[in-house]
Amino acid sequence: MVVCGNQARIPVVFTDYGDESDPGPYPIPLTAPIEGNGQGDSHAIAVDIENGKLYELFNAHVNGNSWNASSGAIFDLRSNVMRPETWTSADAAGLPIFPGLVRYEEIVKGEIDHPVRFTLTSNHVQPAYVYPARHKVNSTGTATTGLPFGARIRLKQHIDISAYSPVNQIILRAFKKYGLILADIGSNMYISGAPDARWNNDDLRLLGQLKAADFEVVNFH
Repeated sequence: MVVCGNQARIPVVFTDYGDESDPGPYPIPLTAPIEGNGQGDSHAIAVDIENGKLYELFNAHVNGNSWNASSGAIFDLRSNVMRPETWTSADAAGLPIFPGLVRYEEIVKGEIDHPVRFTLTSNHVQPAYVYPARHKVNSTGTATTGLPFGARIRLKQHIDISAYSPVNQIILRAFKKYGLILADIGSNMYISGAPDARWNNDDLRLLGQLKAADFEVVNFH
């Protein structure tokens, strides 16, 4: 949700990673949409456009007049300051979620000018991280079978995207130019977007025709 500077701040009770979370209250309305309608990671996000602040919760659930969440993070969008070393965020890698989302406003603009957040299953993620990620998990991937959090991949330049829809071509051009950044454990090669009634989900699913072999790893050593 986009909120203004005087948005009411709601208390947050952190149930799992309070020692690595930025304390509340957060200006995320109790009516804010929750990812998956409360199933799965259940992220809730608010952007304070007047103060340039980003507020994100993981595993968010309304509890009376407050939020319960496993973890939460506040980012200053006017600064490049990252999370403290080894701290998680609302994403396992300790990264902000919002900057890595695909948003329909970018489709209207005709360009996505940033890397896109993506996930891999645990066996494809090393228990390690590289900058700008700040946090690792007990994943089961190895140096030969997985990538660390924060790793970047990009769609190989020779991959022909001309048969895709104009909307998907905008996304795929970003994959080639800015790549994707590994942010969390999840489904393999799963990217995230902001909900919008203008998306054609059937068309977006055609991106699933891409294979992991169509991507290359950007050197992170």
